[in-house]
Amino acid sequence: MNGEEIKLTLKKYNLQSWSKQKYIDPIPVGKASGIYFWDYEGNRYSDMSSQLVNLNLGYGNKEIEDAIKVQMEKFCFIGPSYGAESRAKLAKKIIDLMPDNMGKVFFTNAGAEANENAIKIARMYTGKFKIFSRYRSYHGSSFGSGNLTGEPRRFALEPGIPGFVKFFDPYVYREAIVFQSEEEAAKYYLTKLEEQIQYEGPQSIAAIVLETITGSNGVIIPPKGYLPGVRALCDQYNILMICDEVMTGWCRTGKMFGFEHFDVKPDIVTFAKGVTCGYIPLGGVAVSSKIAEYFDDHLLSCGLTYSGHPLACAAGVACVEYYEKHNIADQVSEMGKVLGEILEDLKEKHPCVGDARYIGLFSAVELVKDKATKEPIVPYGKDPDGIMGKILGKLKERRFMTYTHENMILIAPPLIITEKQLREEMVKLDEVLSVVDREFI
Repeated sequence: MNGEEIKLTLKKYNLQSWSKQKYIDPIPVGKASGIYFWDYEGNRYSDMSSQLVNLNLGYGNKEIEDAIKVQMEKFCFIGPSYGAESRAKLAKKIIDLMPDNMGKVFFTNAGAEANENAIKIARMYTGKFKIFSRYRSYHGSSFGSGNLTGEPRRFALEPGIPGFVKFFDPYVYREAIVFQSEEEAAKYYLTKLEEQIQYEGPQSIAAIVLETITGSNGVIIPPKGYLPGVRALCDQYNILMICDEVMTGWCRTGKMFGFEHFDVKPDIVTFAKGVTCGYIPLGGVAVSSKIAEYFDDHLLSCGLTYSGHPLACAAGVACVEYYEKHNIADQVSEMGKVLGEILEDLKEKHPCVGDARYIGLFSAVELVKDKATKEPIVPYGKDPDGIMGKILGKLKERRFMTYTHENMILIAPPLIITEKQLREEMVKLDEVLSVVDREFI
């Protein structure tokens, strides 16, 4: 098929996620390498969101591809109850990378399934049924993880499952109160969270689930002291702390896992995306030794045909070894400093940039109509004039490929990006923000 045939066939037969189908315009991709991909006409595009913040090691990584081929020559599939070397190796590697309280891994196919099973495990282990999660959060779109999600993508699942309770992010930029320090902000949000725990009854709350750093909803980085404070509340009220590391895991923030920045030990960690960088789907739930030991004598009522798929686990082993061998976390920290400097300059330069938040190679630019009032460029949950779509189109014209959510532009390039590549691409964002200044505010 040529590029046009691919596009027309997809539009005719394929339902594309999160889209009004008559407006979709998929780019037929002919080849890809590093941080770039090419269409069938030979045009080169820069992947500045690592696809869905999962292609951490870029396209065409030979070490991952070779690991998959080696496993294929042995066997492609064996069920979860059988022994597969790649499954055993990856489980050990993941637990070795986790804090010393962690014990075992249950493998899934993706992040949504990881969060689904984390909820089930928490309820089985605690005997309690309520699950706390935040309004500005995305944990997946299947029924359980969709109820866990706080933002508007949960609406299609409502009325929802009983027991899911929402609370507010520590979103300091949009808070009506002006805090004198991060610690003061953390104390405020923790006080409100504890109040809500008491109102809901801690005897019924199984877990508090948090994206360690809120992802698509704005890369909201918790203030100093917030996550340790959540950990303390969980300990005080006998509640499990679940960190969703689907986006922030696997060196995205400059550490192997995002929670490492905040000196906390979760009870459960969910992961996906960067564990295989999308070469084959894989996710998982890492649980503490205490939880793992509980299921020695209690039925683990979780099961998936493809749990710990041998090919996916082979890709996972190769990815983890690549992160370690090539010191990717250190590289991300260095490139993150460059990205941060560029974003600070853009924030100062452009009237449309209300805030820019970043950690490692995980960042968001928040667009506003007015810096003083902080009025978002589009209302929350709505874009009646298609403004964000038009802005995305301006970026696409320059072949700077990313995605937007609410009034945010996400910038999360592959972790292998060089400083030269990063600076070249961010010039394009600068150009588009100048257009936004002139035409949309």
